[in-house]
Amino acid sequence: MPTLLDGESLVTSELFDAASGRVGRAGELPNPDISLRLDPVLDAALAGFAANLPASRIVSDLAAALHVLRRTSSPQDWKAMAIACRAHPVGDLLRQDPFTGRSAGKPRGYSGDAELLDIFYKHPSADEVVNNASTIGRAIYEHTSEVPSSEAGRERCRLLAANVDEACQRVGSNAQILAVAAGHLREAEICASLDKKRILRWVALDQDPLSIATIRTNHAGTPIEAVEGSVLGLLRRSYDLGTFDHVYASGLYDYLTAKTGAKLLGRLCEMVAPGGTLLFANYSDEIVSDGYMESFMDWPLILRSEADMRFIVEATPETEEFSAEYFYGANRNIVYAKLTRDLPISTASSEHAICYI
Repeated sequence: MPTLLDGESLVTSELFDAASGRVGRAGELPNPDISLRLDPVLDAALAGFAANLPASRIVSDLAAALHVLRRTSSPQDWKAMAIACRAHPVGDLLRQDPFTGRSAGKPRGYSGDAELLDIFYKHPSADEVVNNASTIGRAIYEHTSEVPSSEAGRERCRLLAANVDEACQRVGSNAQILAVAAGHLREAEICASLDKKRILRWVALDQDPLSIATIRTNHAGTPIEAVEGSVLGLLRRSYDLGTFDHVYASGLYDYLTAKTGAKLLGRLCEMVAPGGTLLFANYSDEIVSDGYMESFMDWPLILRSEADMRFIVEATPETEEFSAEYFYGANRNIVYAKLTRDLPISTASSEHAICYI
């Protein structure tokens, strides 16, 4: 049964189009000549498979061409192209890739679900679906799982774990952590602080009950507390969660407008303890797999630059009590904003004085 969305977590194509302004003006129709630009690209990919060319070469060339088409077309033309891509015969081959197929099929009713992330994380839980794919599907997966955007996603998981460890080193053995839109919380599996019992409480919030069930099963008997909840619930203050030494949202902002993102950021800032940190991430507007993701994978994202991240932070009044830094991952496919809440003046002064005793 598809997961019901709250109207603020924009993870379906229809909600994305409405939120991101990627639809044309009323009454505006796509250019009837778009097939002249698109058909040769799709037909070349299909011919490549028929000629048994390497899947990596076929998909790489296809993704590069779709990236150019996406960036050089009007919103309404690109939307029509994306729909045409999914209807073309080459789509049947591409969907044999477990990564592409899971995204296009949306068995949970929305894009970017936790099992999809496990597939490109190369998590052991995804081994069966990968091994059961067709020969062509596995060959395509060997490419799609290694493109820069996929590697950036795996790096993000490692970075999340490192930031939790950093917070625990700062606080000691009683650190409190909040993960928003936690998915399967795979970063916990590589977090040294969890094994060393430095975490007092790690709240994993997600609106998908299946993801919540997975977290509860995998982390029973640990300080990890899985809570079913949504962006809308956070904004309405529906959950009494308290404050935290580190708060993070790793993939949620890819689906939120700047306005909703700023509202959520303000609420999350309220949940950060003095001296605590807040991290949120977004796929950057420098990725080149955007056209393939939006067409054959039916996985649209709101891509952002460092300036876009800065805009969200600066549009949030609650961040006045925070210092902010912005940085990209190693291949610049994901951009991060990390905020640190100021310590109270009395505390900061005392610590400063102690340093000179």
